[in-house]
Amino acid sequence: MDLMVKQAGFGDLLDKVRGGERLSAEDGLRLYRSPDLLVVGYLANLVRERLNGNKAYFIYNQHLNYSNICTNLCKFCAFGKEKGSEQAYEMDLAMVRAKVRERLAEPISEIHVVGGIHPDLPYSYYLDMLRAIKEERPGVHIQAFTCVEIAHLAELSGQGLEATLKELMAAGLGSIPGGGAEVFSPRIRALTCEKKLSGEGWLQVAKTAHRLGLRSNATMLYGHIETLEERIEHLSALREAQDETGGFLTFIPLAFHPKNTGLSDLAKTSGIDDLKNIAVARCFLDNFPHIKAYWVMIGPKLAQVALAFGADDVDGTVKEELITQMAGGESEQAMAREQLLRMIRQAGREPVERDTLYNVIKAY
Repeated sequence: MDLMVKQAGFGDLLDKVRGGERLSAEDGLRLYRSPDLLVVGYLANLVRERLNGNKAYFIYNQHLNYSNICTNLCKFCAFGKEKGSEQAYEMDLAMVRAKVRERLAEPISEIHVVGGIHPDLPYSYYLDMLRAIKEERPGVHIQAFTCVEIAHLAELSGQGLEATLKELMAAGLGSIPGGGAEVFSPRIRALTCEKKLSGEGWLQVAKTAHRLGLRSNATMLYGHIETLEERIEHLSALREAQDETGGFLTFIPLAFHPKNTGLSDLAKTSGIDDLKNIAVARCFLDNFPHIKAYWVMIGPKLAQVALAFGADDVDGTVKEELITQMAGGESEQAMAREQLLRMIRQAGREPVERDTLYNVIKAY
């Protein structure tokens, strides 16, 4: 395989990858532009196995999308709705408690909570929601509120970002999901999500959280109108932030689903692009410990293949993930532990059940 890599013109990148040397932006673009997916995947797998061996992680988790009412209404989003829309909804605290109680018999270690930028919910609602979840399930880790939501909560609280984060942590916030990053490019944001927090703002929230001891994830929404150069700029910004704080746990490439969005005329991403984004990210983000193949977005079969293209994590059991479903996602909304184990084993990897912070719960 090394010979094939050299014949494809990537001998220099093979040397860099084997030597643990950082790739340049131009190196990343070369990988994106290469028609030889197997070569790119091979390089990514070298990095993946150096960092994580033959392990493939998953988590027993629950998703809770408390409201889809949103003032941003980004063009690539089918989830967010105006208040008063027929499809708009919001959960009161009794409904949140009921959702948590529904699954108390299951060994859930994480509850993942995200929603829209709601125009009316008071700051106290978010604190009370965290406390309510903890009351119903005291030992659970709550990964909640994207950096966009947290910036909104800091505005609502009127006490600044750091003080707001500390208050959320005291109420039960354990870590921050990676959503809302989209593509950092100001051009993309002006065309698709002009009301949303800027890329610089997103990074500032993440870095502030990291300095307070909160870990977070990072994402990139790809496959819409962004260029390859803008993808690399996004990855470069994440890599620089990770150099600064070391607080990111995992990077999650998110495949754009066009159905029911303002960009519904665009095609869905291809399997080639899905695998290449995972592989390039694994090669380029040398300071990120994990790369996730999010099965909800790319489907279980491709997530399984991605375990040979740089990914070492497939997310988890999930259940009721509404954001992708409302955009025409065709994957099921839940997967049993046994299904995840089978998916990982058939890919030739060793399943490891983890908690949110990648502490091992059980190695199979």
